[in-house]
Amino acid sequence: MEPLLAALMGDFLGTPVYFWVAFVAIVIALLVFDLGILHHDEHEISAKESLMLYSFYVGIALAFGAWVWVSRGHIAGLEFYTGYLIEQSLAMDNMFVIASVFSFLAIPRIYQHRVLFWGILGVILFRAILIGLGAALIASFNWILFIFGAFLVFTGVRMFTHKDDNPHIEDNPLLKWLRAHVPITNELHGRHFAVRQHNPKAGRVTWFLTPLAVALILVEFVDLIFAVDSVPAVFAVTQDTFIVYTSNIFAILGLRALYFALAAAMTRFRYLQISLAIILVLIGIKIFLVPLHIHVDTLLSLIVTLTILGGGVAFSLWRTRNEPPIPPVAPTEIGTEAGGEEGEPREALR
Repeated sequence: MEPLLAALMGDFLGTPVYFWVAFVAIVIALLVFDLGILHHDEHEISAKESLMLYSFYVGIALAFGAWVWVSRGHIAGLEFYTGYLIEQSLAMDNMFVIASVFSFLAIPRIYQHRVLFWGILGVILFRAILIGLGAALIASFNWILFIFGAFLVFTGVRMFTHKDDNPHIEDNPLLKWLRAHVPITNELHGRHFAVRQHNPKAGRVTWFLTPLAVALILVEFVDLIFAVDSVPAVFAVTQDTFIVYTSNIFAILGLRALYFALAAAMTRFRYLQISLAIILVLIGIKIFLVPLHIHVDTLLSLIVTLTILGGGVAFSLWRTRNEPPIPPVAPTEIGTEAGGEEGEPREALR
């Protein structure tokens, strides 16, 4: 027992091991509760259910942040809450692109939660890799923060000047590679990500991806792309790997739960991108100042981020208050006939 206690009290990446164990246990419990109890049967998630589940996840994140505050001090607690809010803010844009992926592939609402749930597992893995890599780079080369800061400022300015309300999913390089090299079925096969069926090209029964699997792969790819912005942004708040990682994961868990409420009103938030661009520029400036030993108060960062995000939401709702809803992107072809020759047209997914 004593060796186990000693191990739990030891440090991993500057944080006692028992903090990591508690976090992992909470995330596993949440995932089991989500899939095993709330969604053990496939059903369409209403906006009301989505908001209730989001509130539950926010409550868990706030409680976790309070534990960090009490056990590690108010600075660590503020850093967690600020990182959580920044990740939630920047990941909003991610939700809009995910909605476009589902629309493009004609994924029914009843199966969208399945894609988002299994996508969380990829987020947990890939964010750990990116954050670990970022922390190692900062520890070895402090000047890398200048590059992070400049990149965030550039991304924010580009987001402000290159607004595009309709992501071109058909131009995604990963999608182009999949449809050229991987057999994909024409239709959904229920909740399955892959099925075995006859492949005319191979002359035998082989595995085919379903459109549900394509959606999952694209959602993971989209999250990885967006993480390139959001992970350095949280490093502007703190270089504590534990706080960066846990605030990221809790924020994404909550936003994935909120997706179905957001999906019903995506067009109402078209001006939110302006707020996100401003937040990115300010965070980029903040992280640029870190190597210069110029510290911006964490509480001030939290208040400014919350104010800009709230202002963007309010302005979007006000500007679009009288506009009719915009129909979703029509489903279209995503590749070649499964097992056929490249370039052979496939019928559109239904």
